Amino acid sequence: MPKLDTYLFREFAQATFAALVVLLIVSLGGVFADVLGDIARGRVPAGLMLSQLGLQVLNYLPLILPLGLMLGLLLGVGRLYRDSEMPVLIATGVGPRRLLRPLMMLVLPVAGFIGACSLWLGPWANDYSQRMVAEGNRSLLLAGLEAGRFVELPGGGGVVYVGAMSDDGSALARVFVYRSDEERMDVTTARTGQLSVDGAERYLKLDQGFRVEGPLAEGLDFRMMRYAGNEMRLPDAETRPASENPEYDSTLALLGDARPEARAQLHARIAPPLLALAFALLAVPLARSPPRQARYGRIVLGFLAYVIGINLMLLGTEWIADGKIPVALGLWWLVLPLLALGAWMYFRDGSVAAPRRRARAAEAAR
Repeated sequence: MPKLDTYLFREFAQATFAALVVLLIVSLGGVFADVLGDIARGRVPAGLMLSQLGLQVLNYLPLILPLGLMLGLLLGVGRLYRDSEMPVLIATGVGPRRLLRPLMMLVLPVAGFIGACSLWLGPWANDYSQRMVAEGNRSLLLAGLEAGRFVELPGGGGVVYVGAMSDDGSALARVFVYRSDEERMDVTTARTGQLSVDGAERYLKLDQGFRVEGPLAEGLDFRMMRYAGNEMRLPDAETRPASENPEYDSTLALLGDARPEARAQLHARIAPPLLALAFALLAVPLARSPPRQARYGRIVLGFLAYVIGINLMLLGTEWIADGKIPVALGLWWLVLPLLALGAWMYFRDGSVAAPRRRARAAEAAR
């Protein structure tokens, strides 16, 4: 490998890695907030927070990596122009087209990894996440309950105390539950209890206890009853979607599914690596900056191109599923023109058009 290719590849790789690290940190905060929101609403057991966080990040990688690749190349190529390295290379006969080899040495592996995440890792992570949640909601240990501790119910609707618990978390003893709303409060005690799941609904089955209900404010409207068995509904669990939802099907299963929703999901998985290649080709001409010109204006322009492209991909997926776009057209109306535009701008970058007078003189001499 020529030393020039090694140097350029190292520059592009370092800038891309730095951009990806920053984007992953920012994206991790958003995903973490979503997971915490699901835990607060009782949809996801608290014990699955870290595993859900990792699986959700895998699901979002096909959207994050193309932006990181584009921003990294914009920064790397822009630095070559800012430090006057690119004009020196051009003066020695190394133009922007010569960058294609080190550029593809970085872009093709990254695009391949994006394709693997989009076609395999993302759907697997999404499906595995839902199965973990459905299984975790059947275990009180994963739901956040611990023996000898007061645990707040998801959403802040009350408090649960368990005196003893079996090793697998399926059986409880000496249970105390306090719930309240804007006007009334409810205190329930039980000698034993267990958790049952019915679809998306979870119930805490309590045996041999008392229940006291009354006003939160002033008043004597209290009622107490003794029961042999009582079922208390907990916040709805996040269950695995129905089999009709193609988002949780594997890519091989989508290939044999003729439904518009399945075809839309298939095109949505094929598009990210092709869009990443198009954005990478666009990054080189967009990074060209004359001396003493602000470098960040081109980065904003590239970011806007990414936002428009990704939003059109998401809208196109919905249009295919709704029948507004023919299934045969898919997302090719977006991907192919963007690839053509990126290739045209890349190979046209650095070419100097002949002045009109010189061109006319040359034509007259002929």
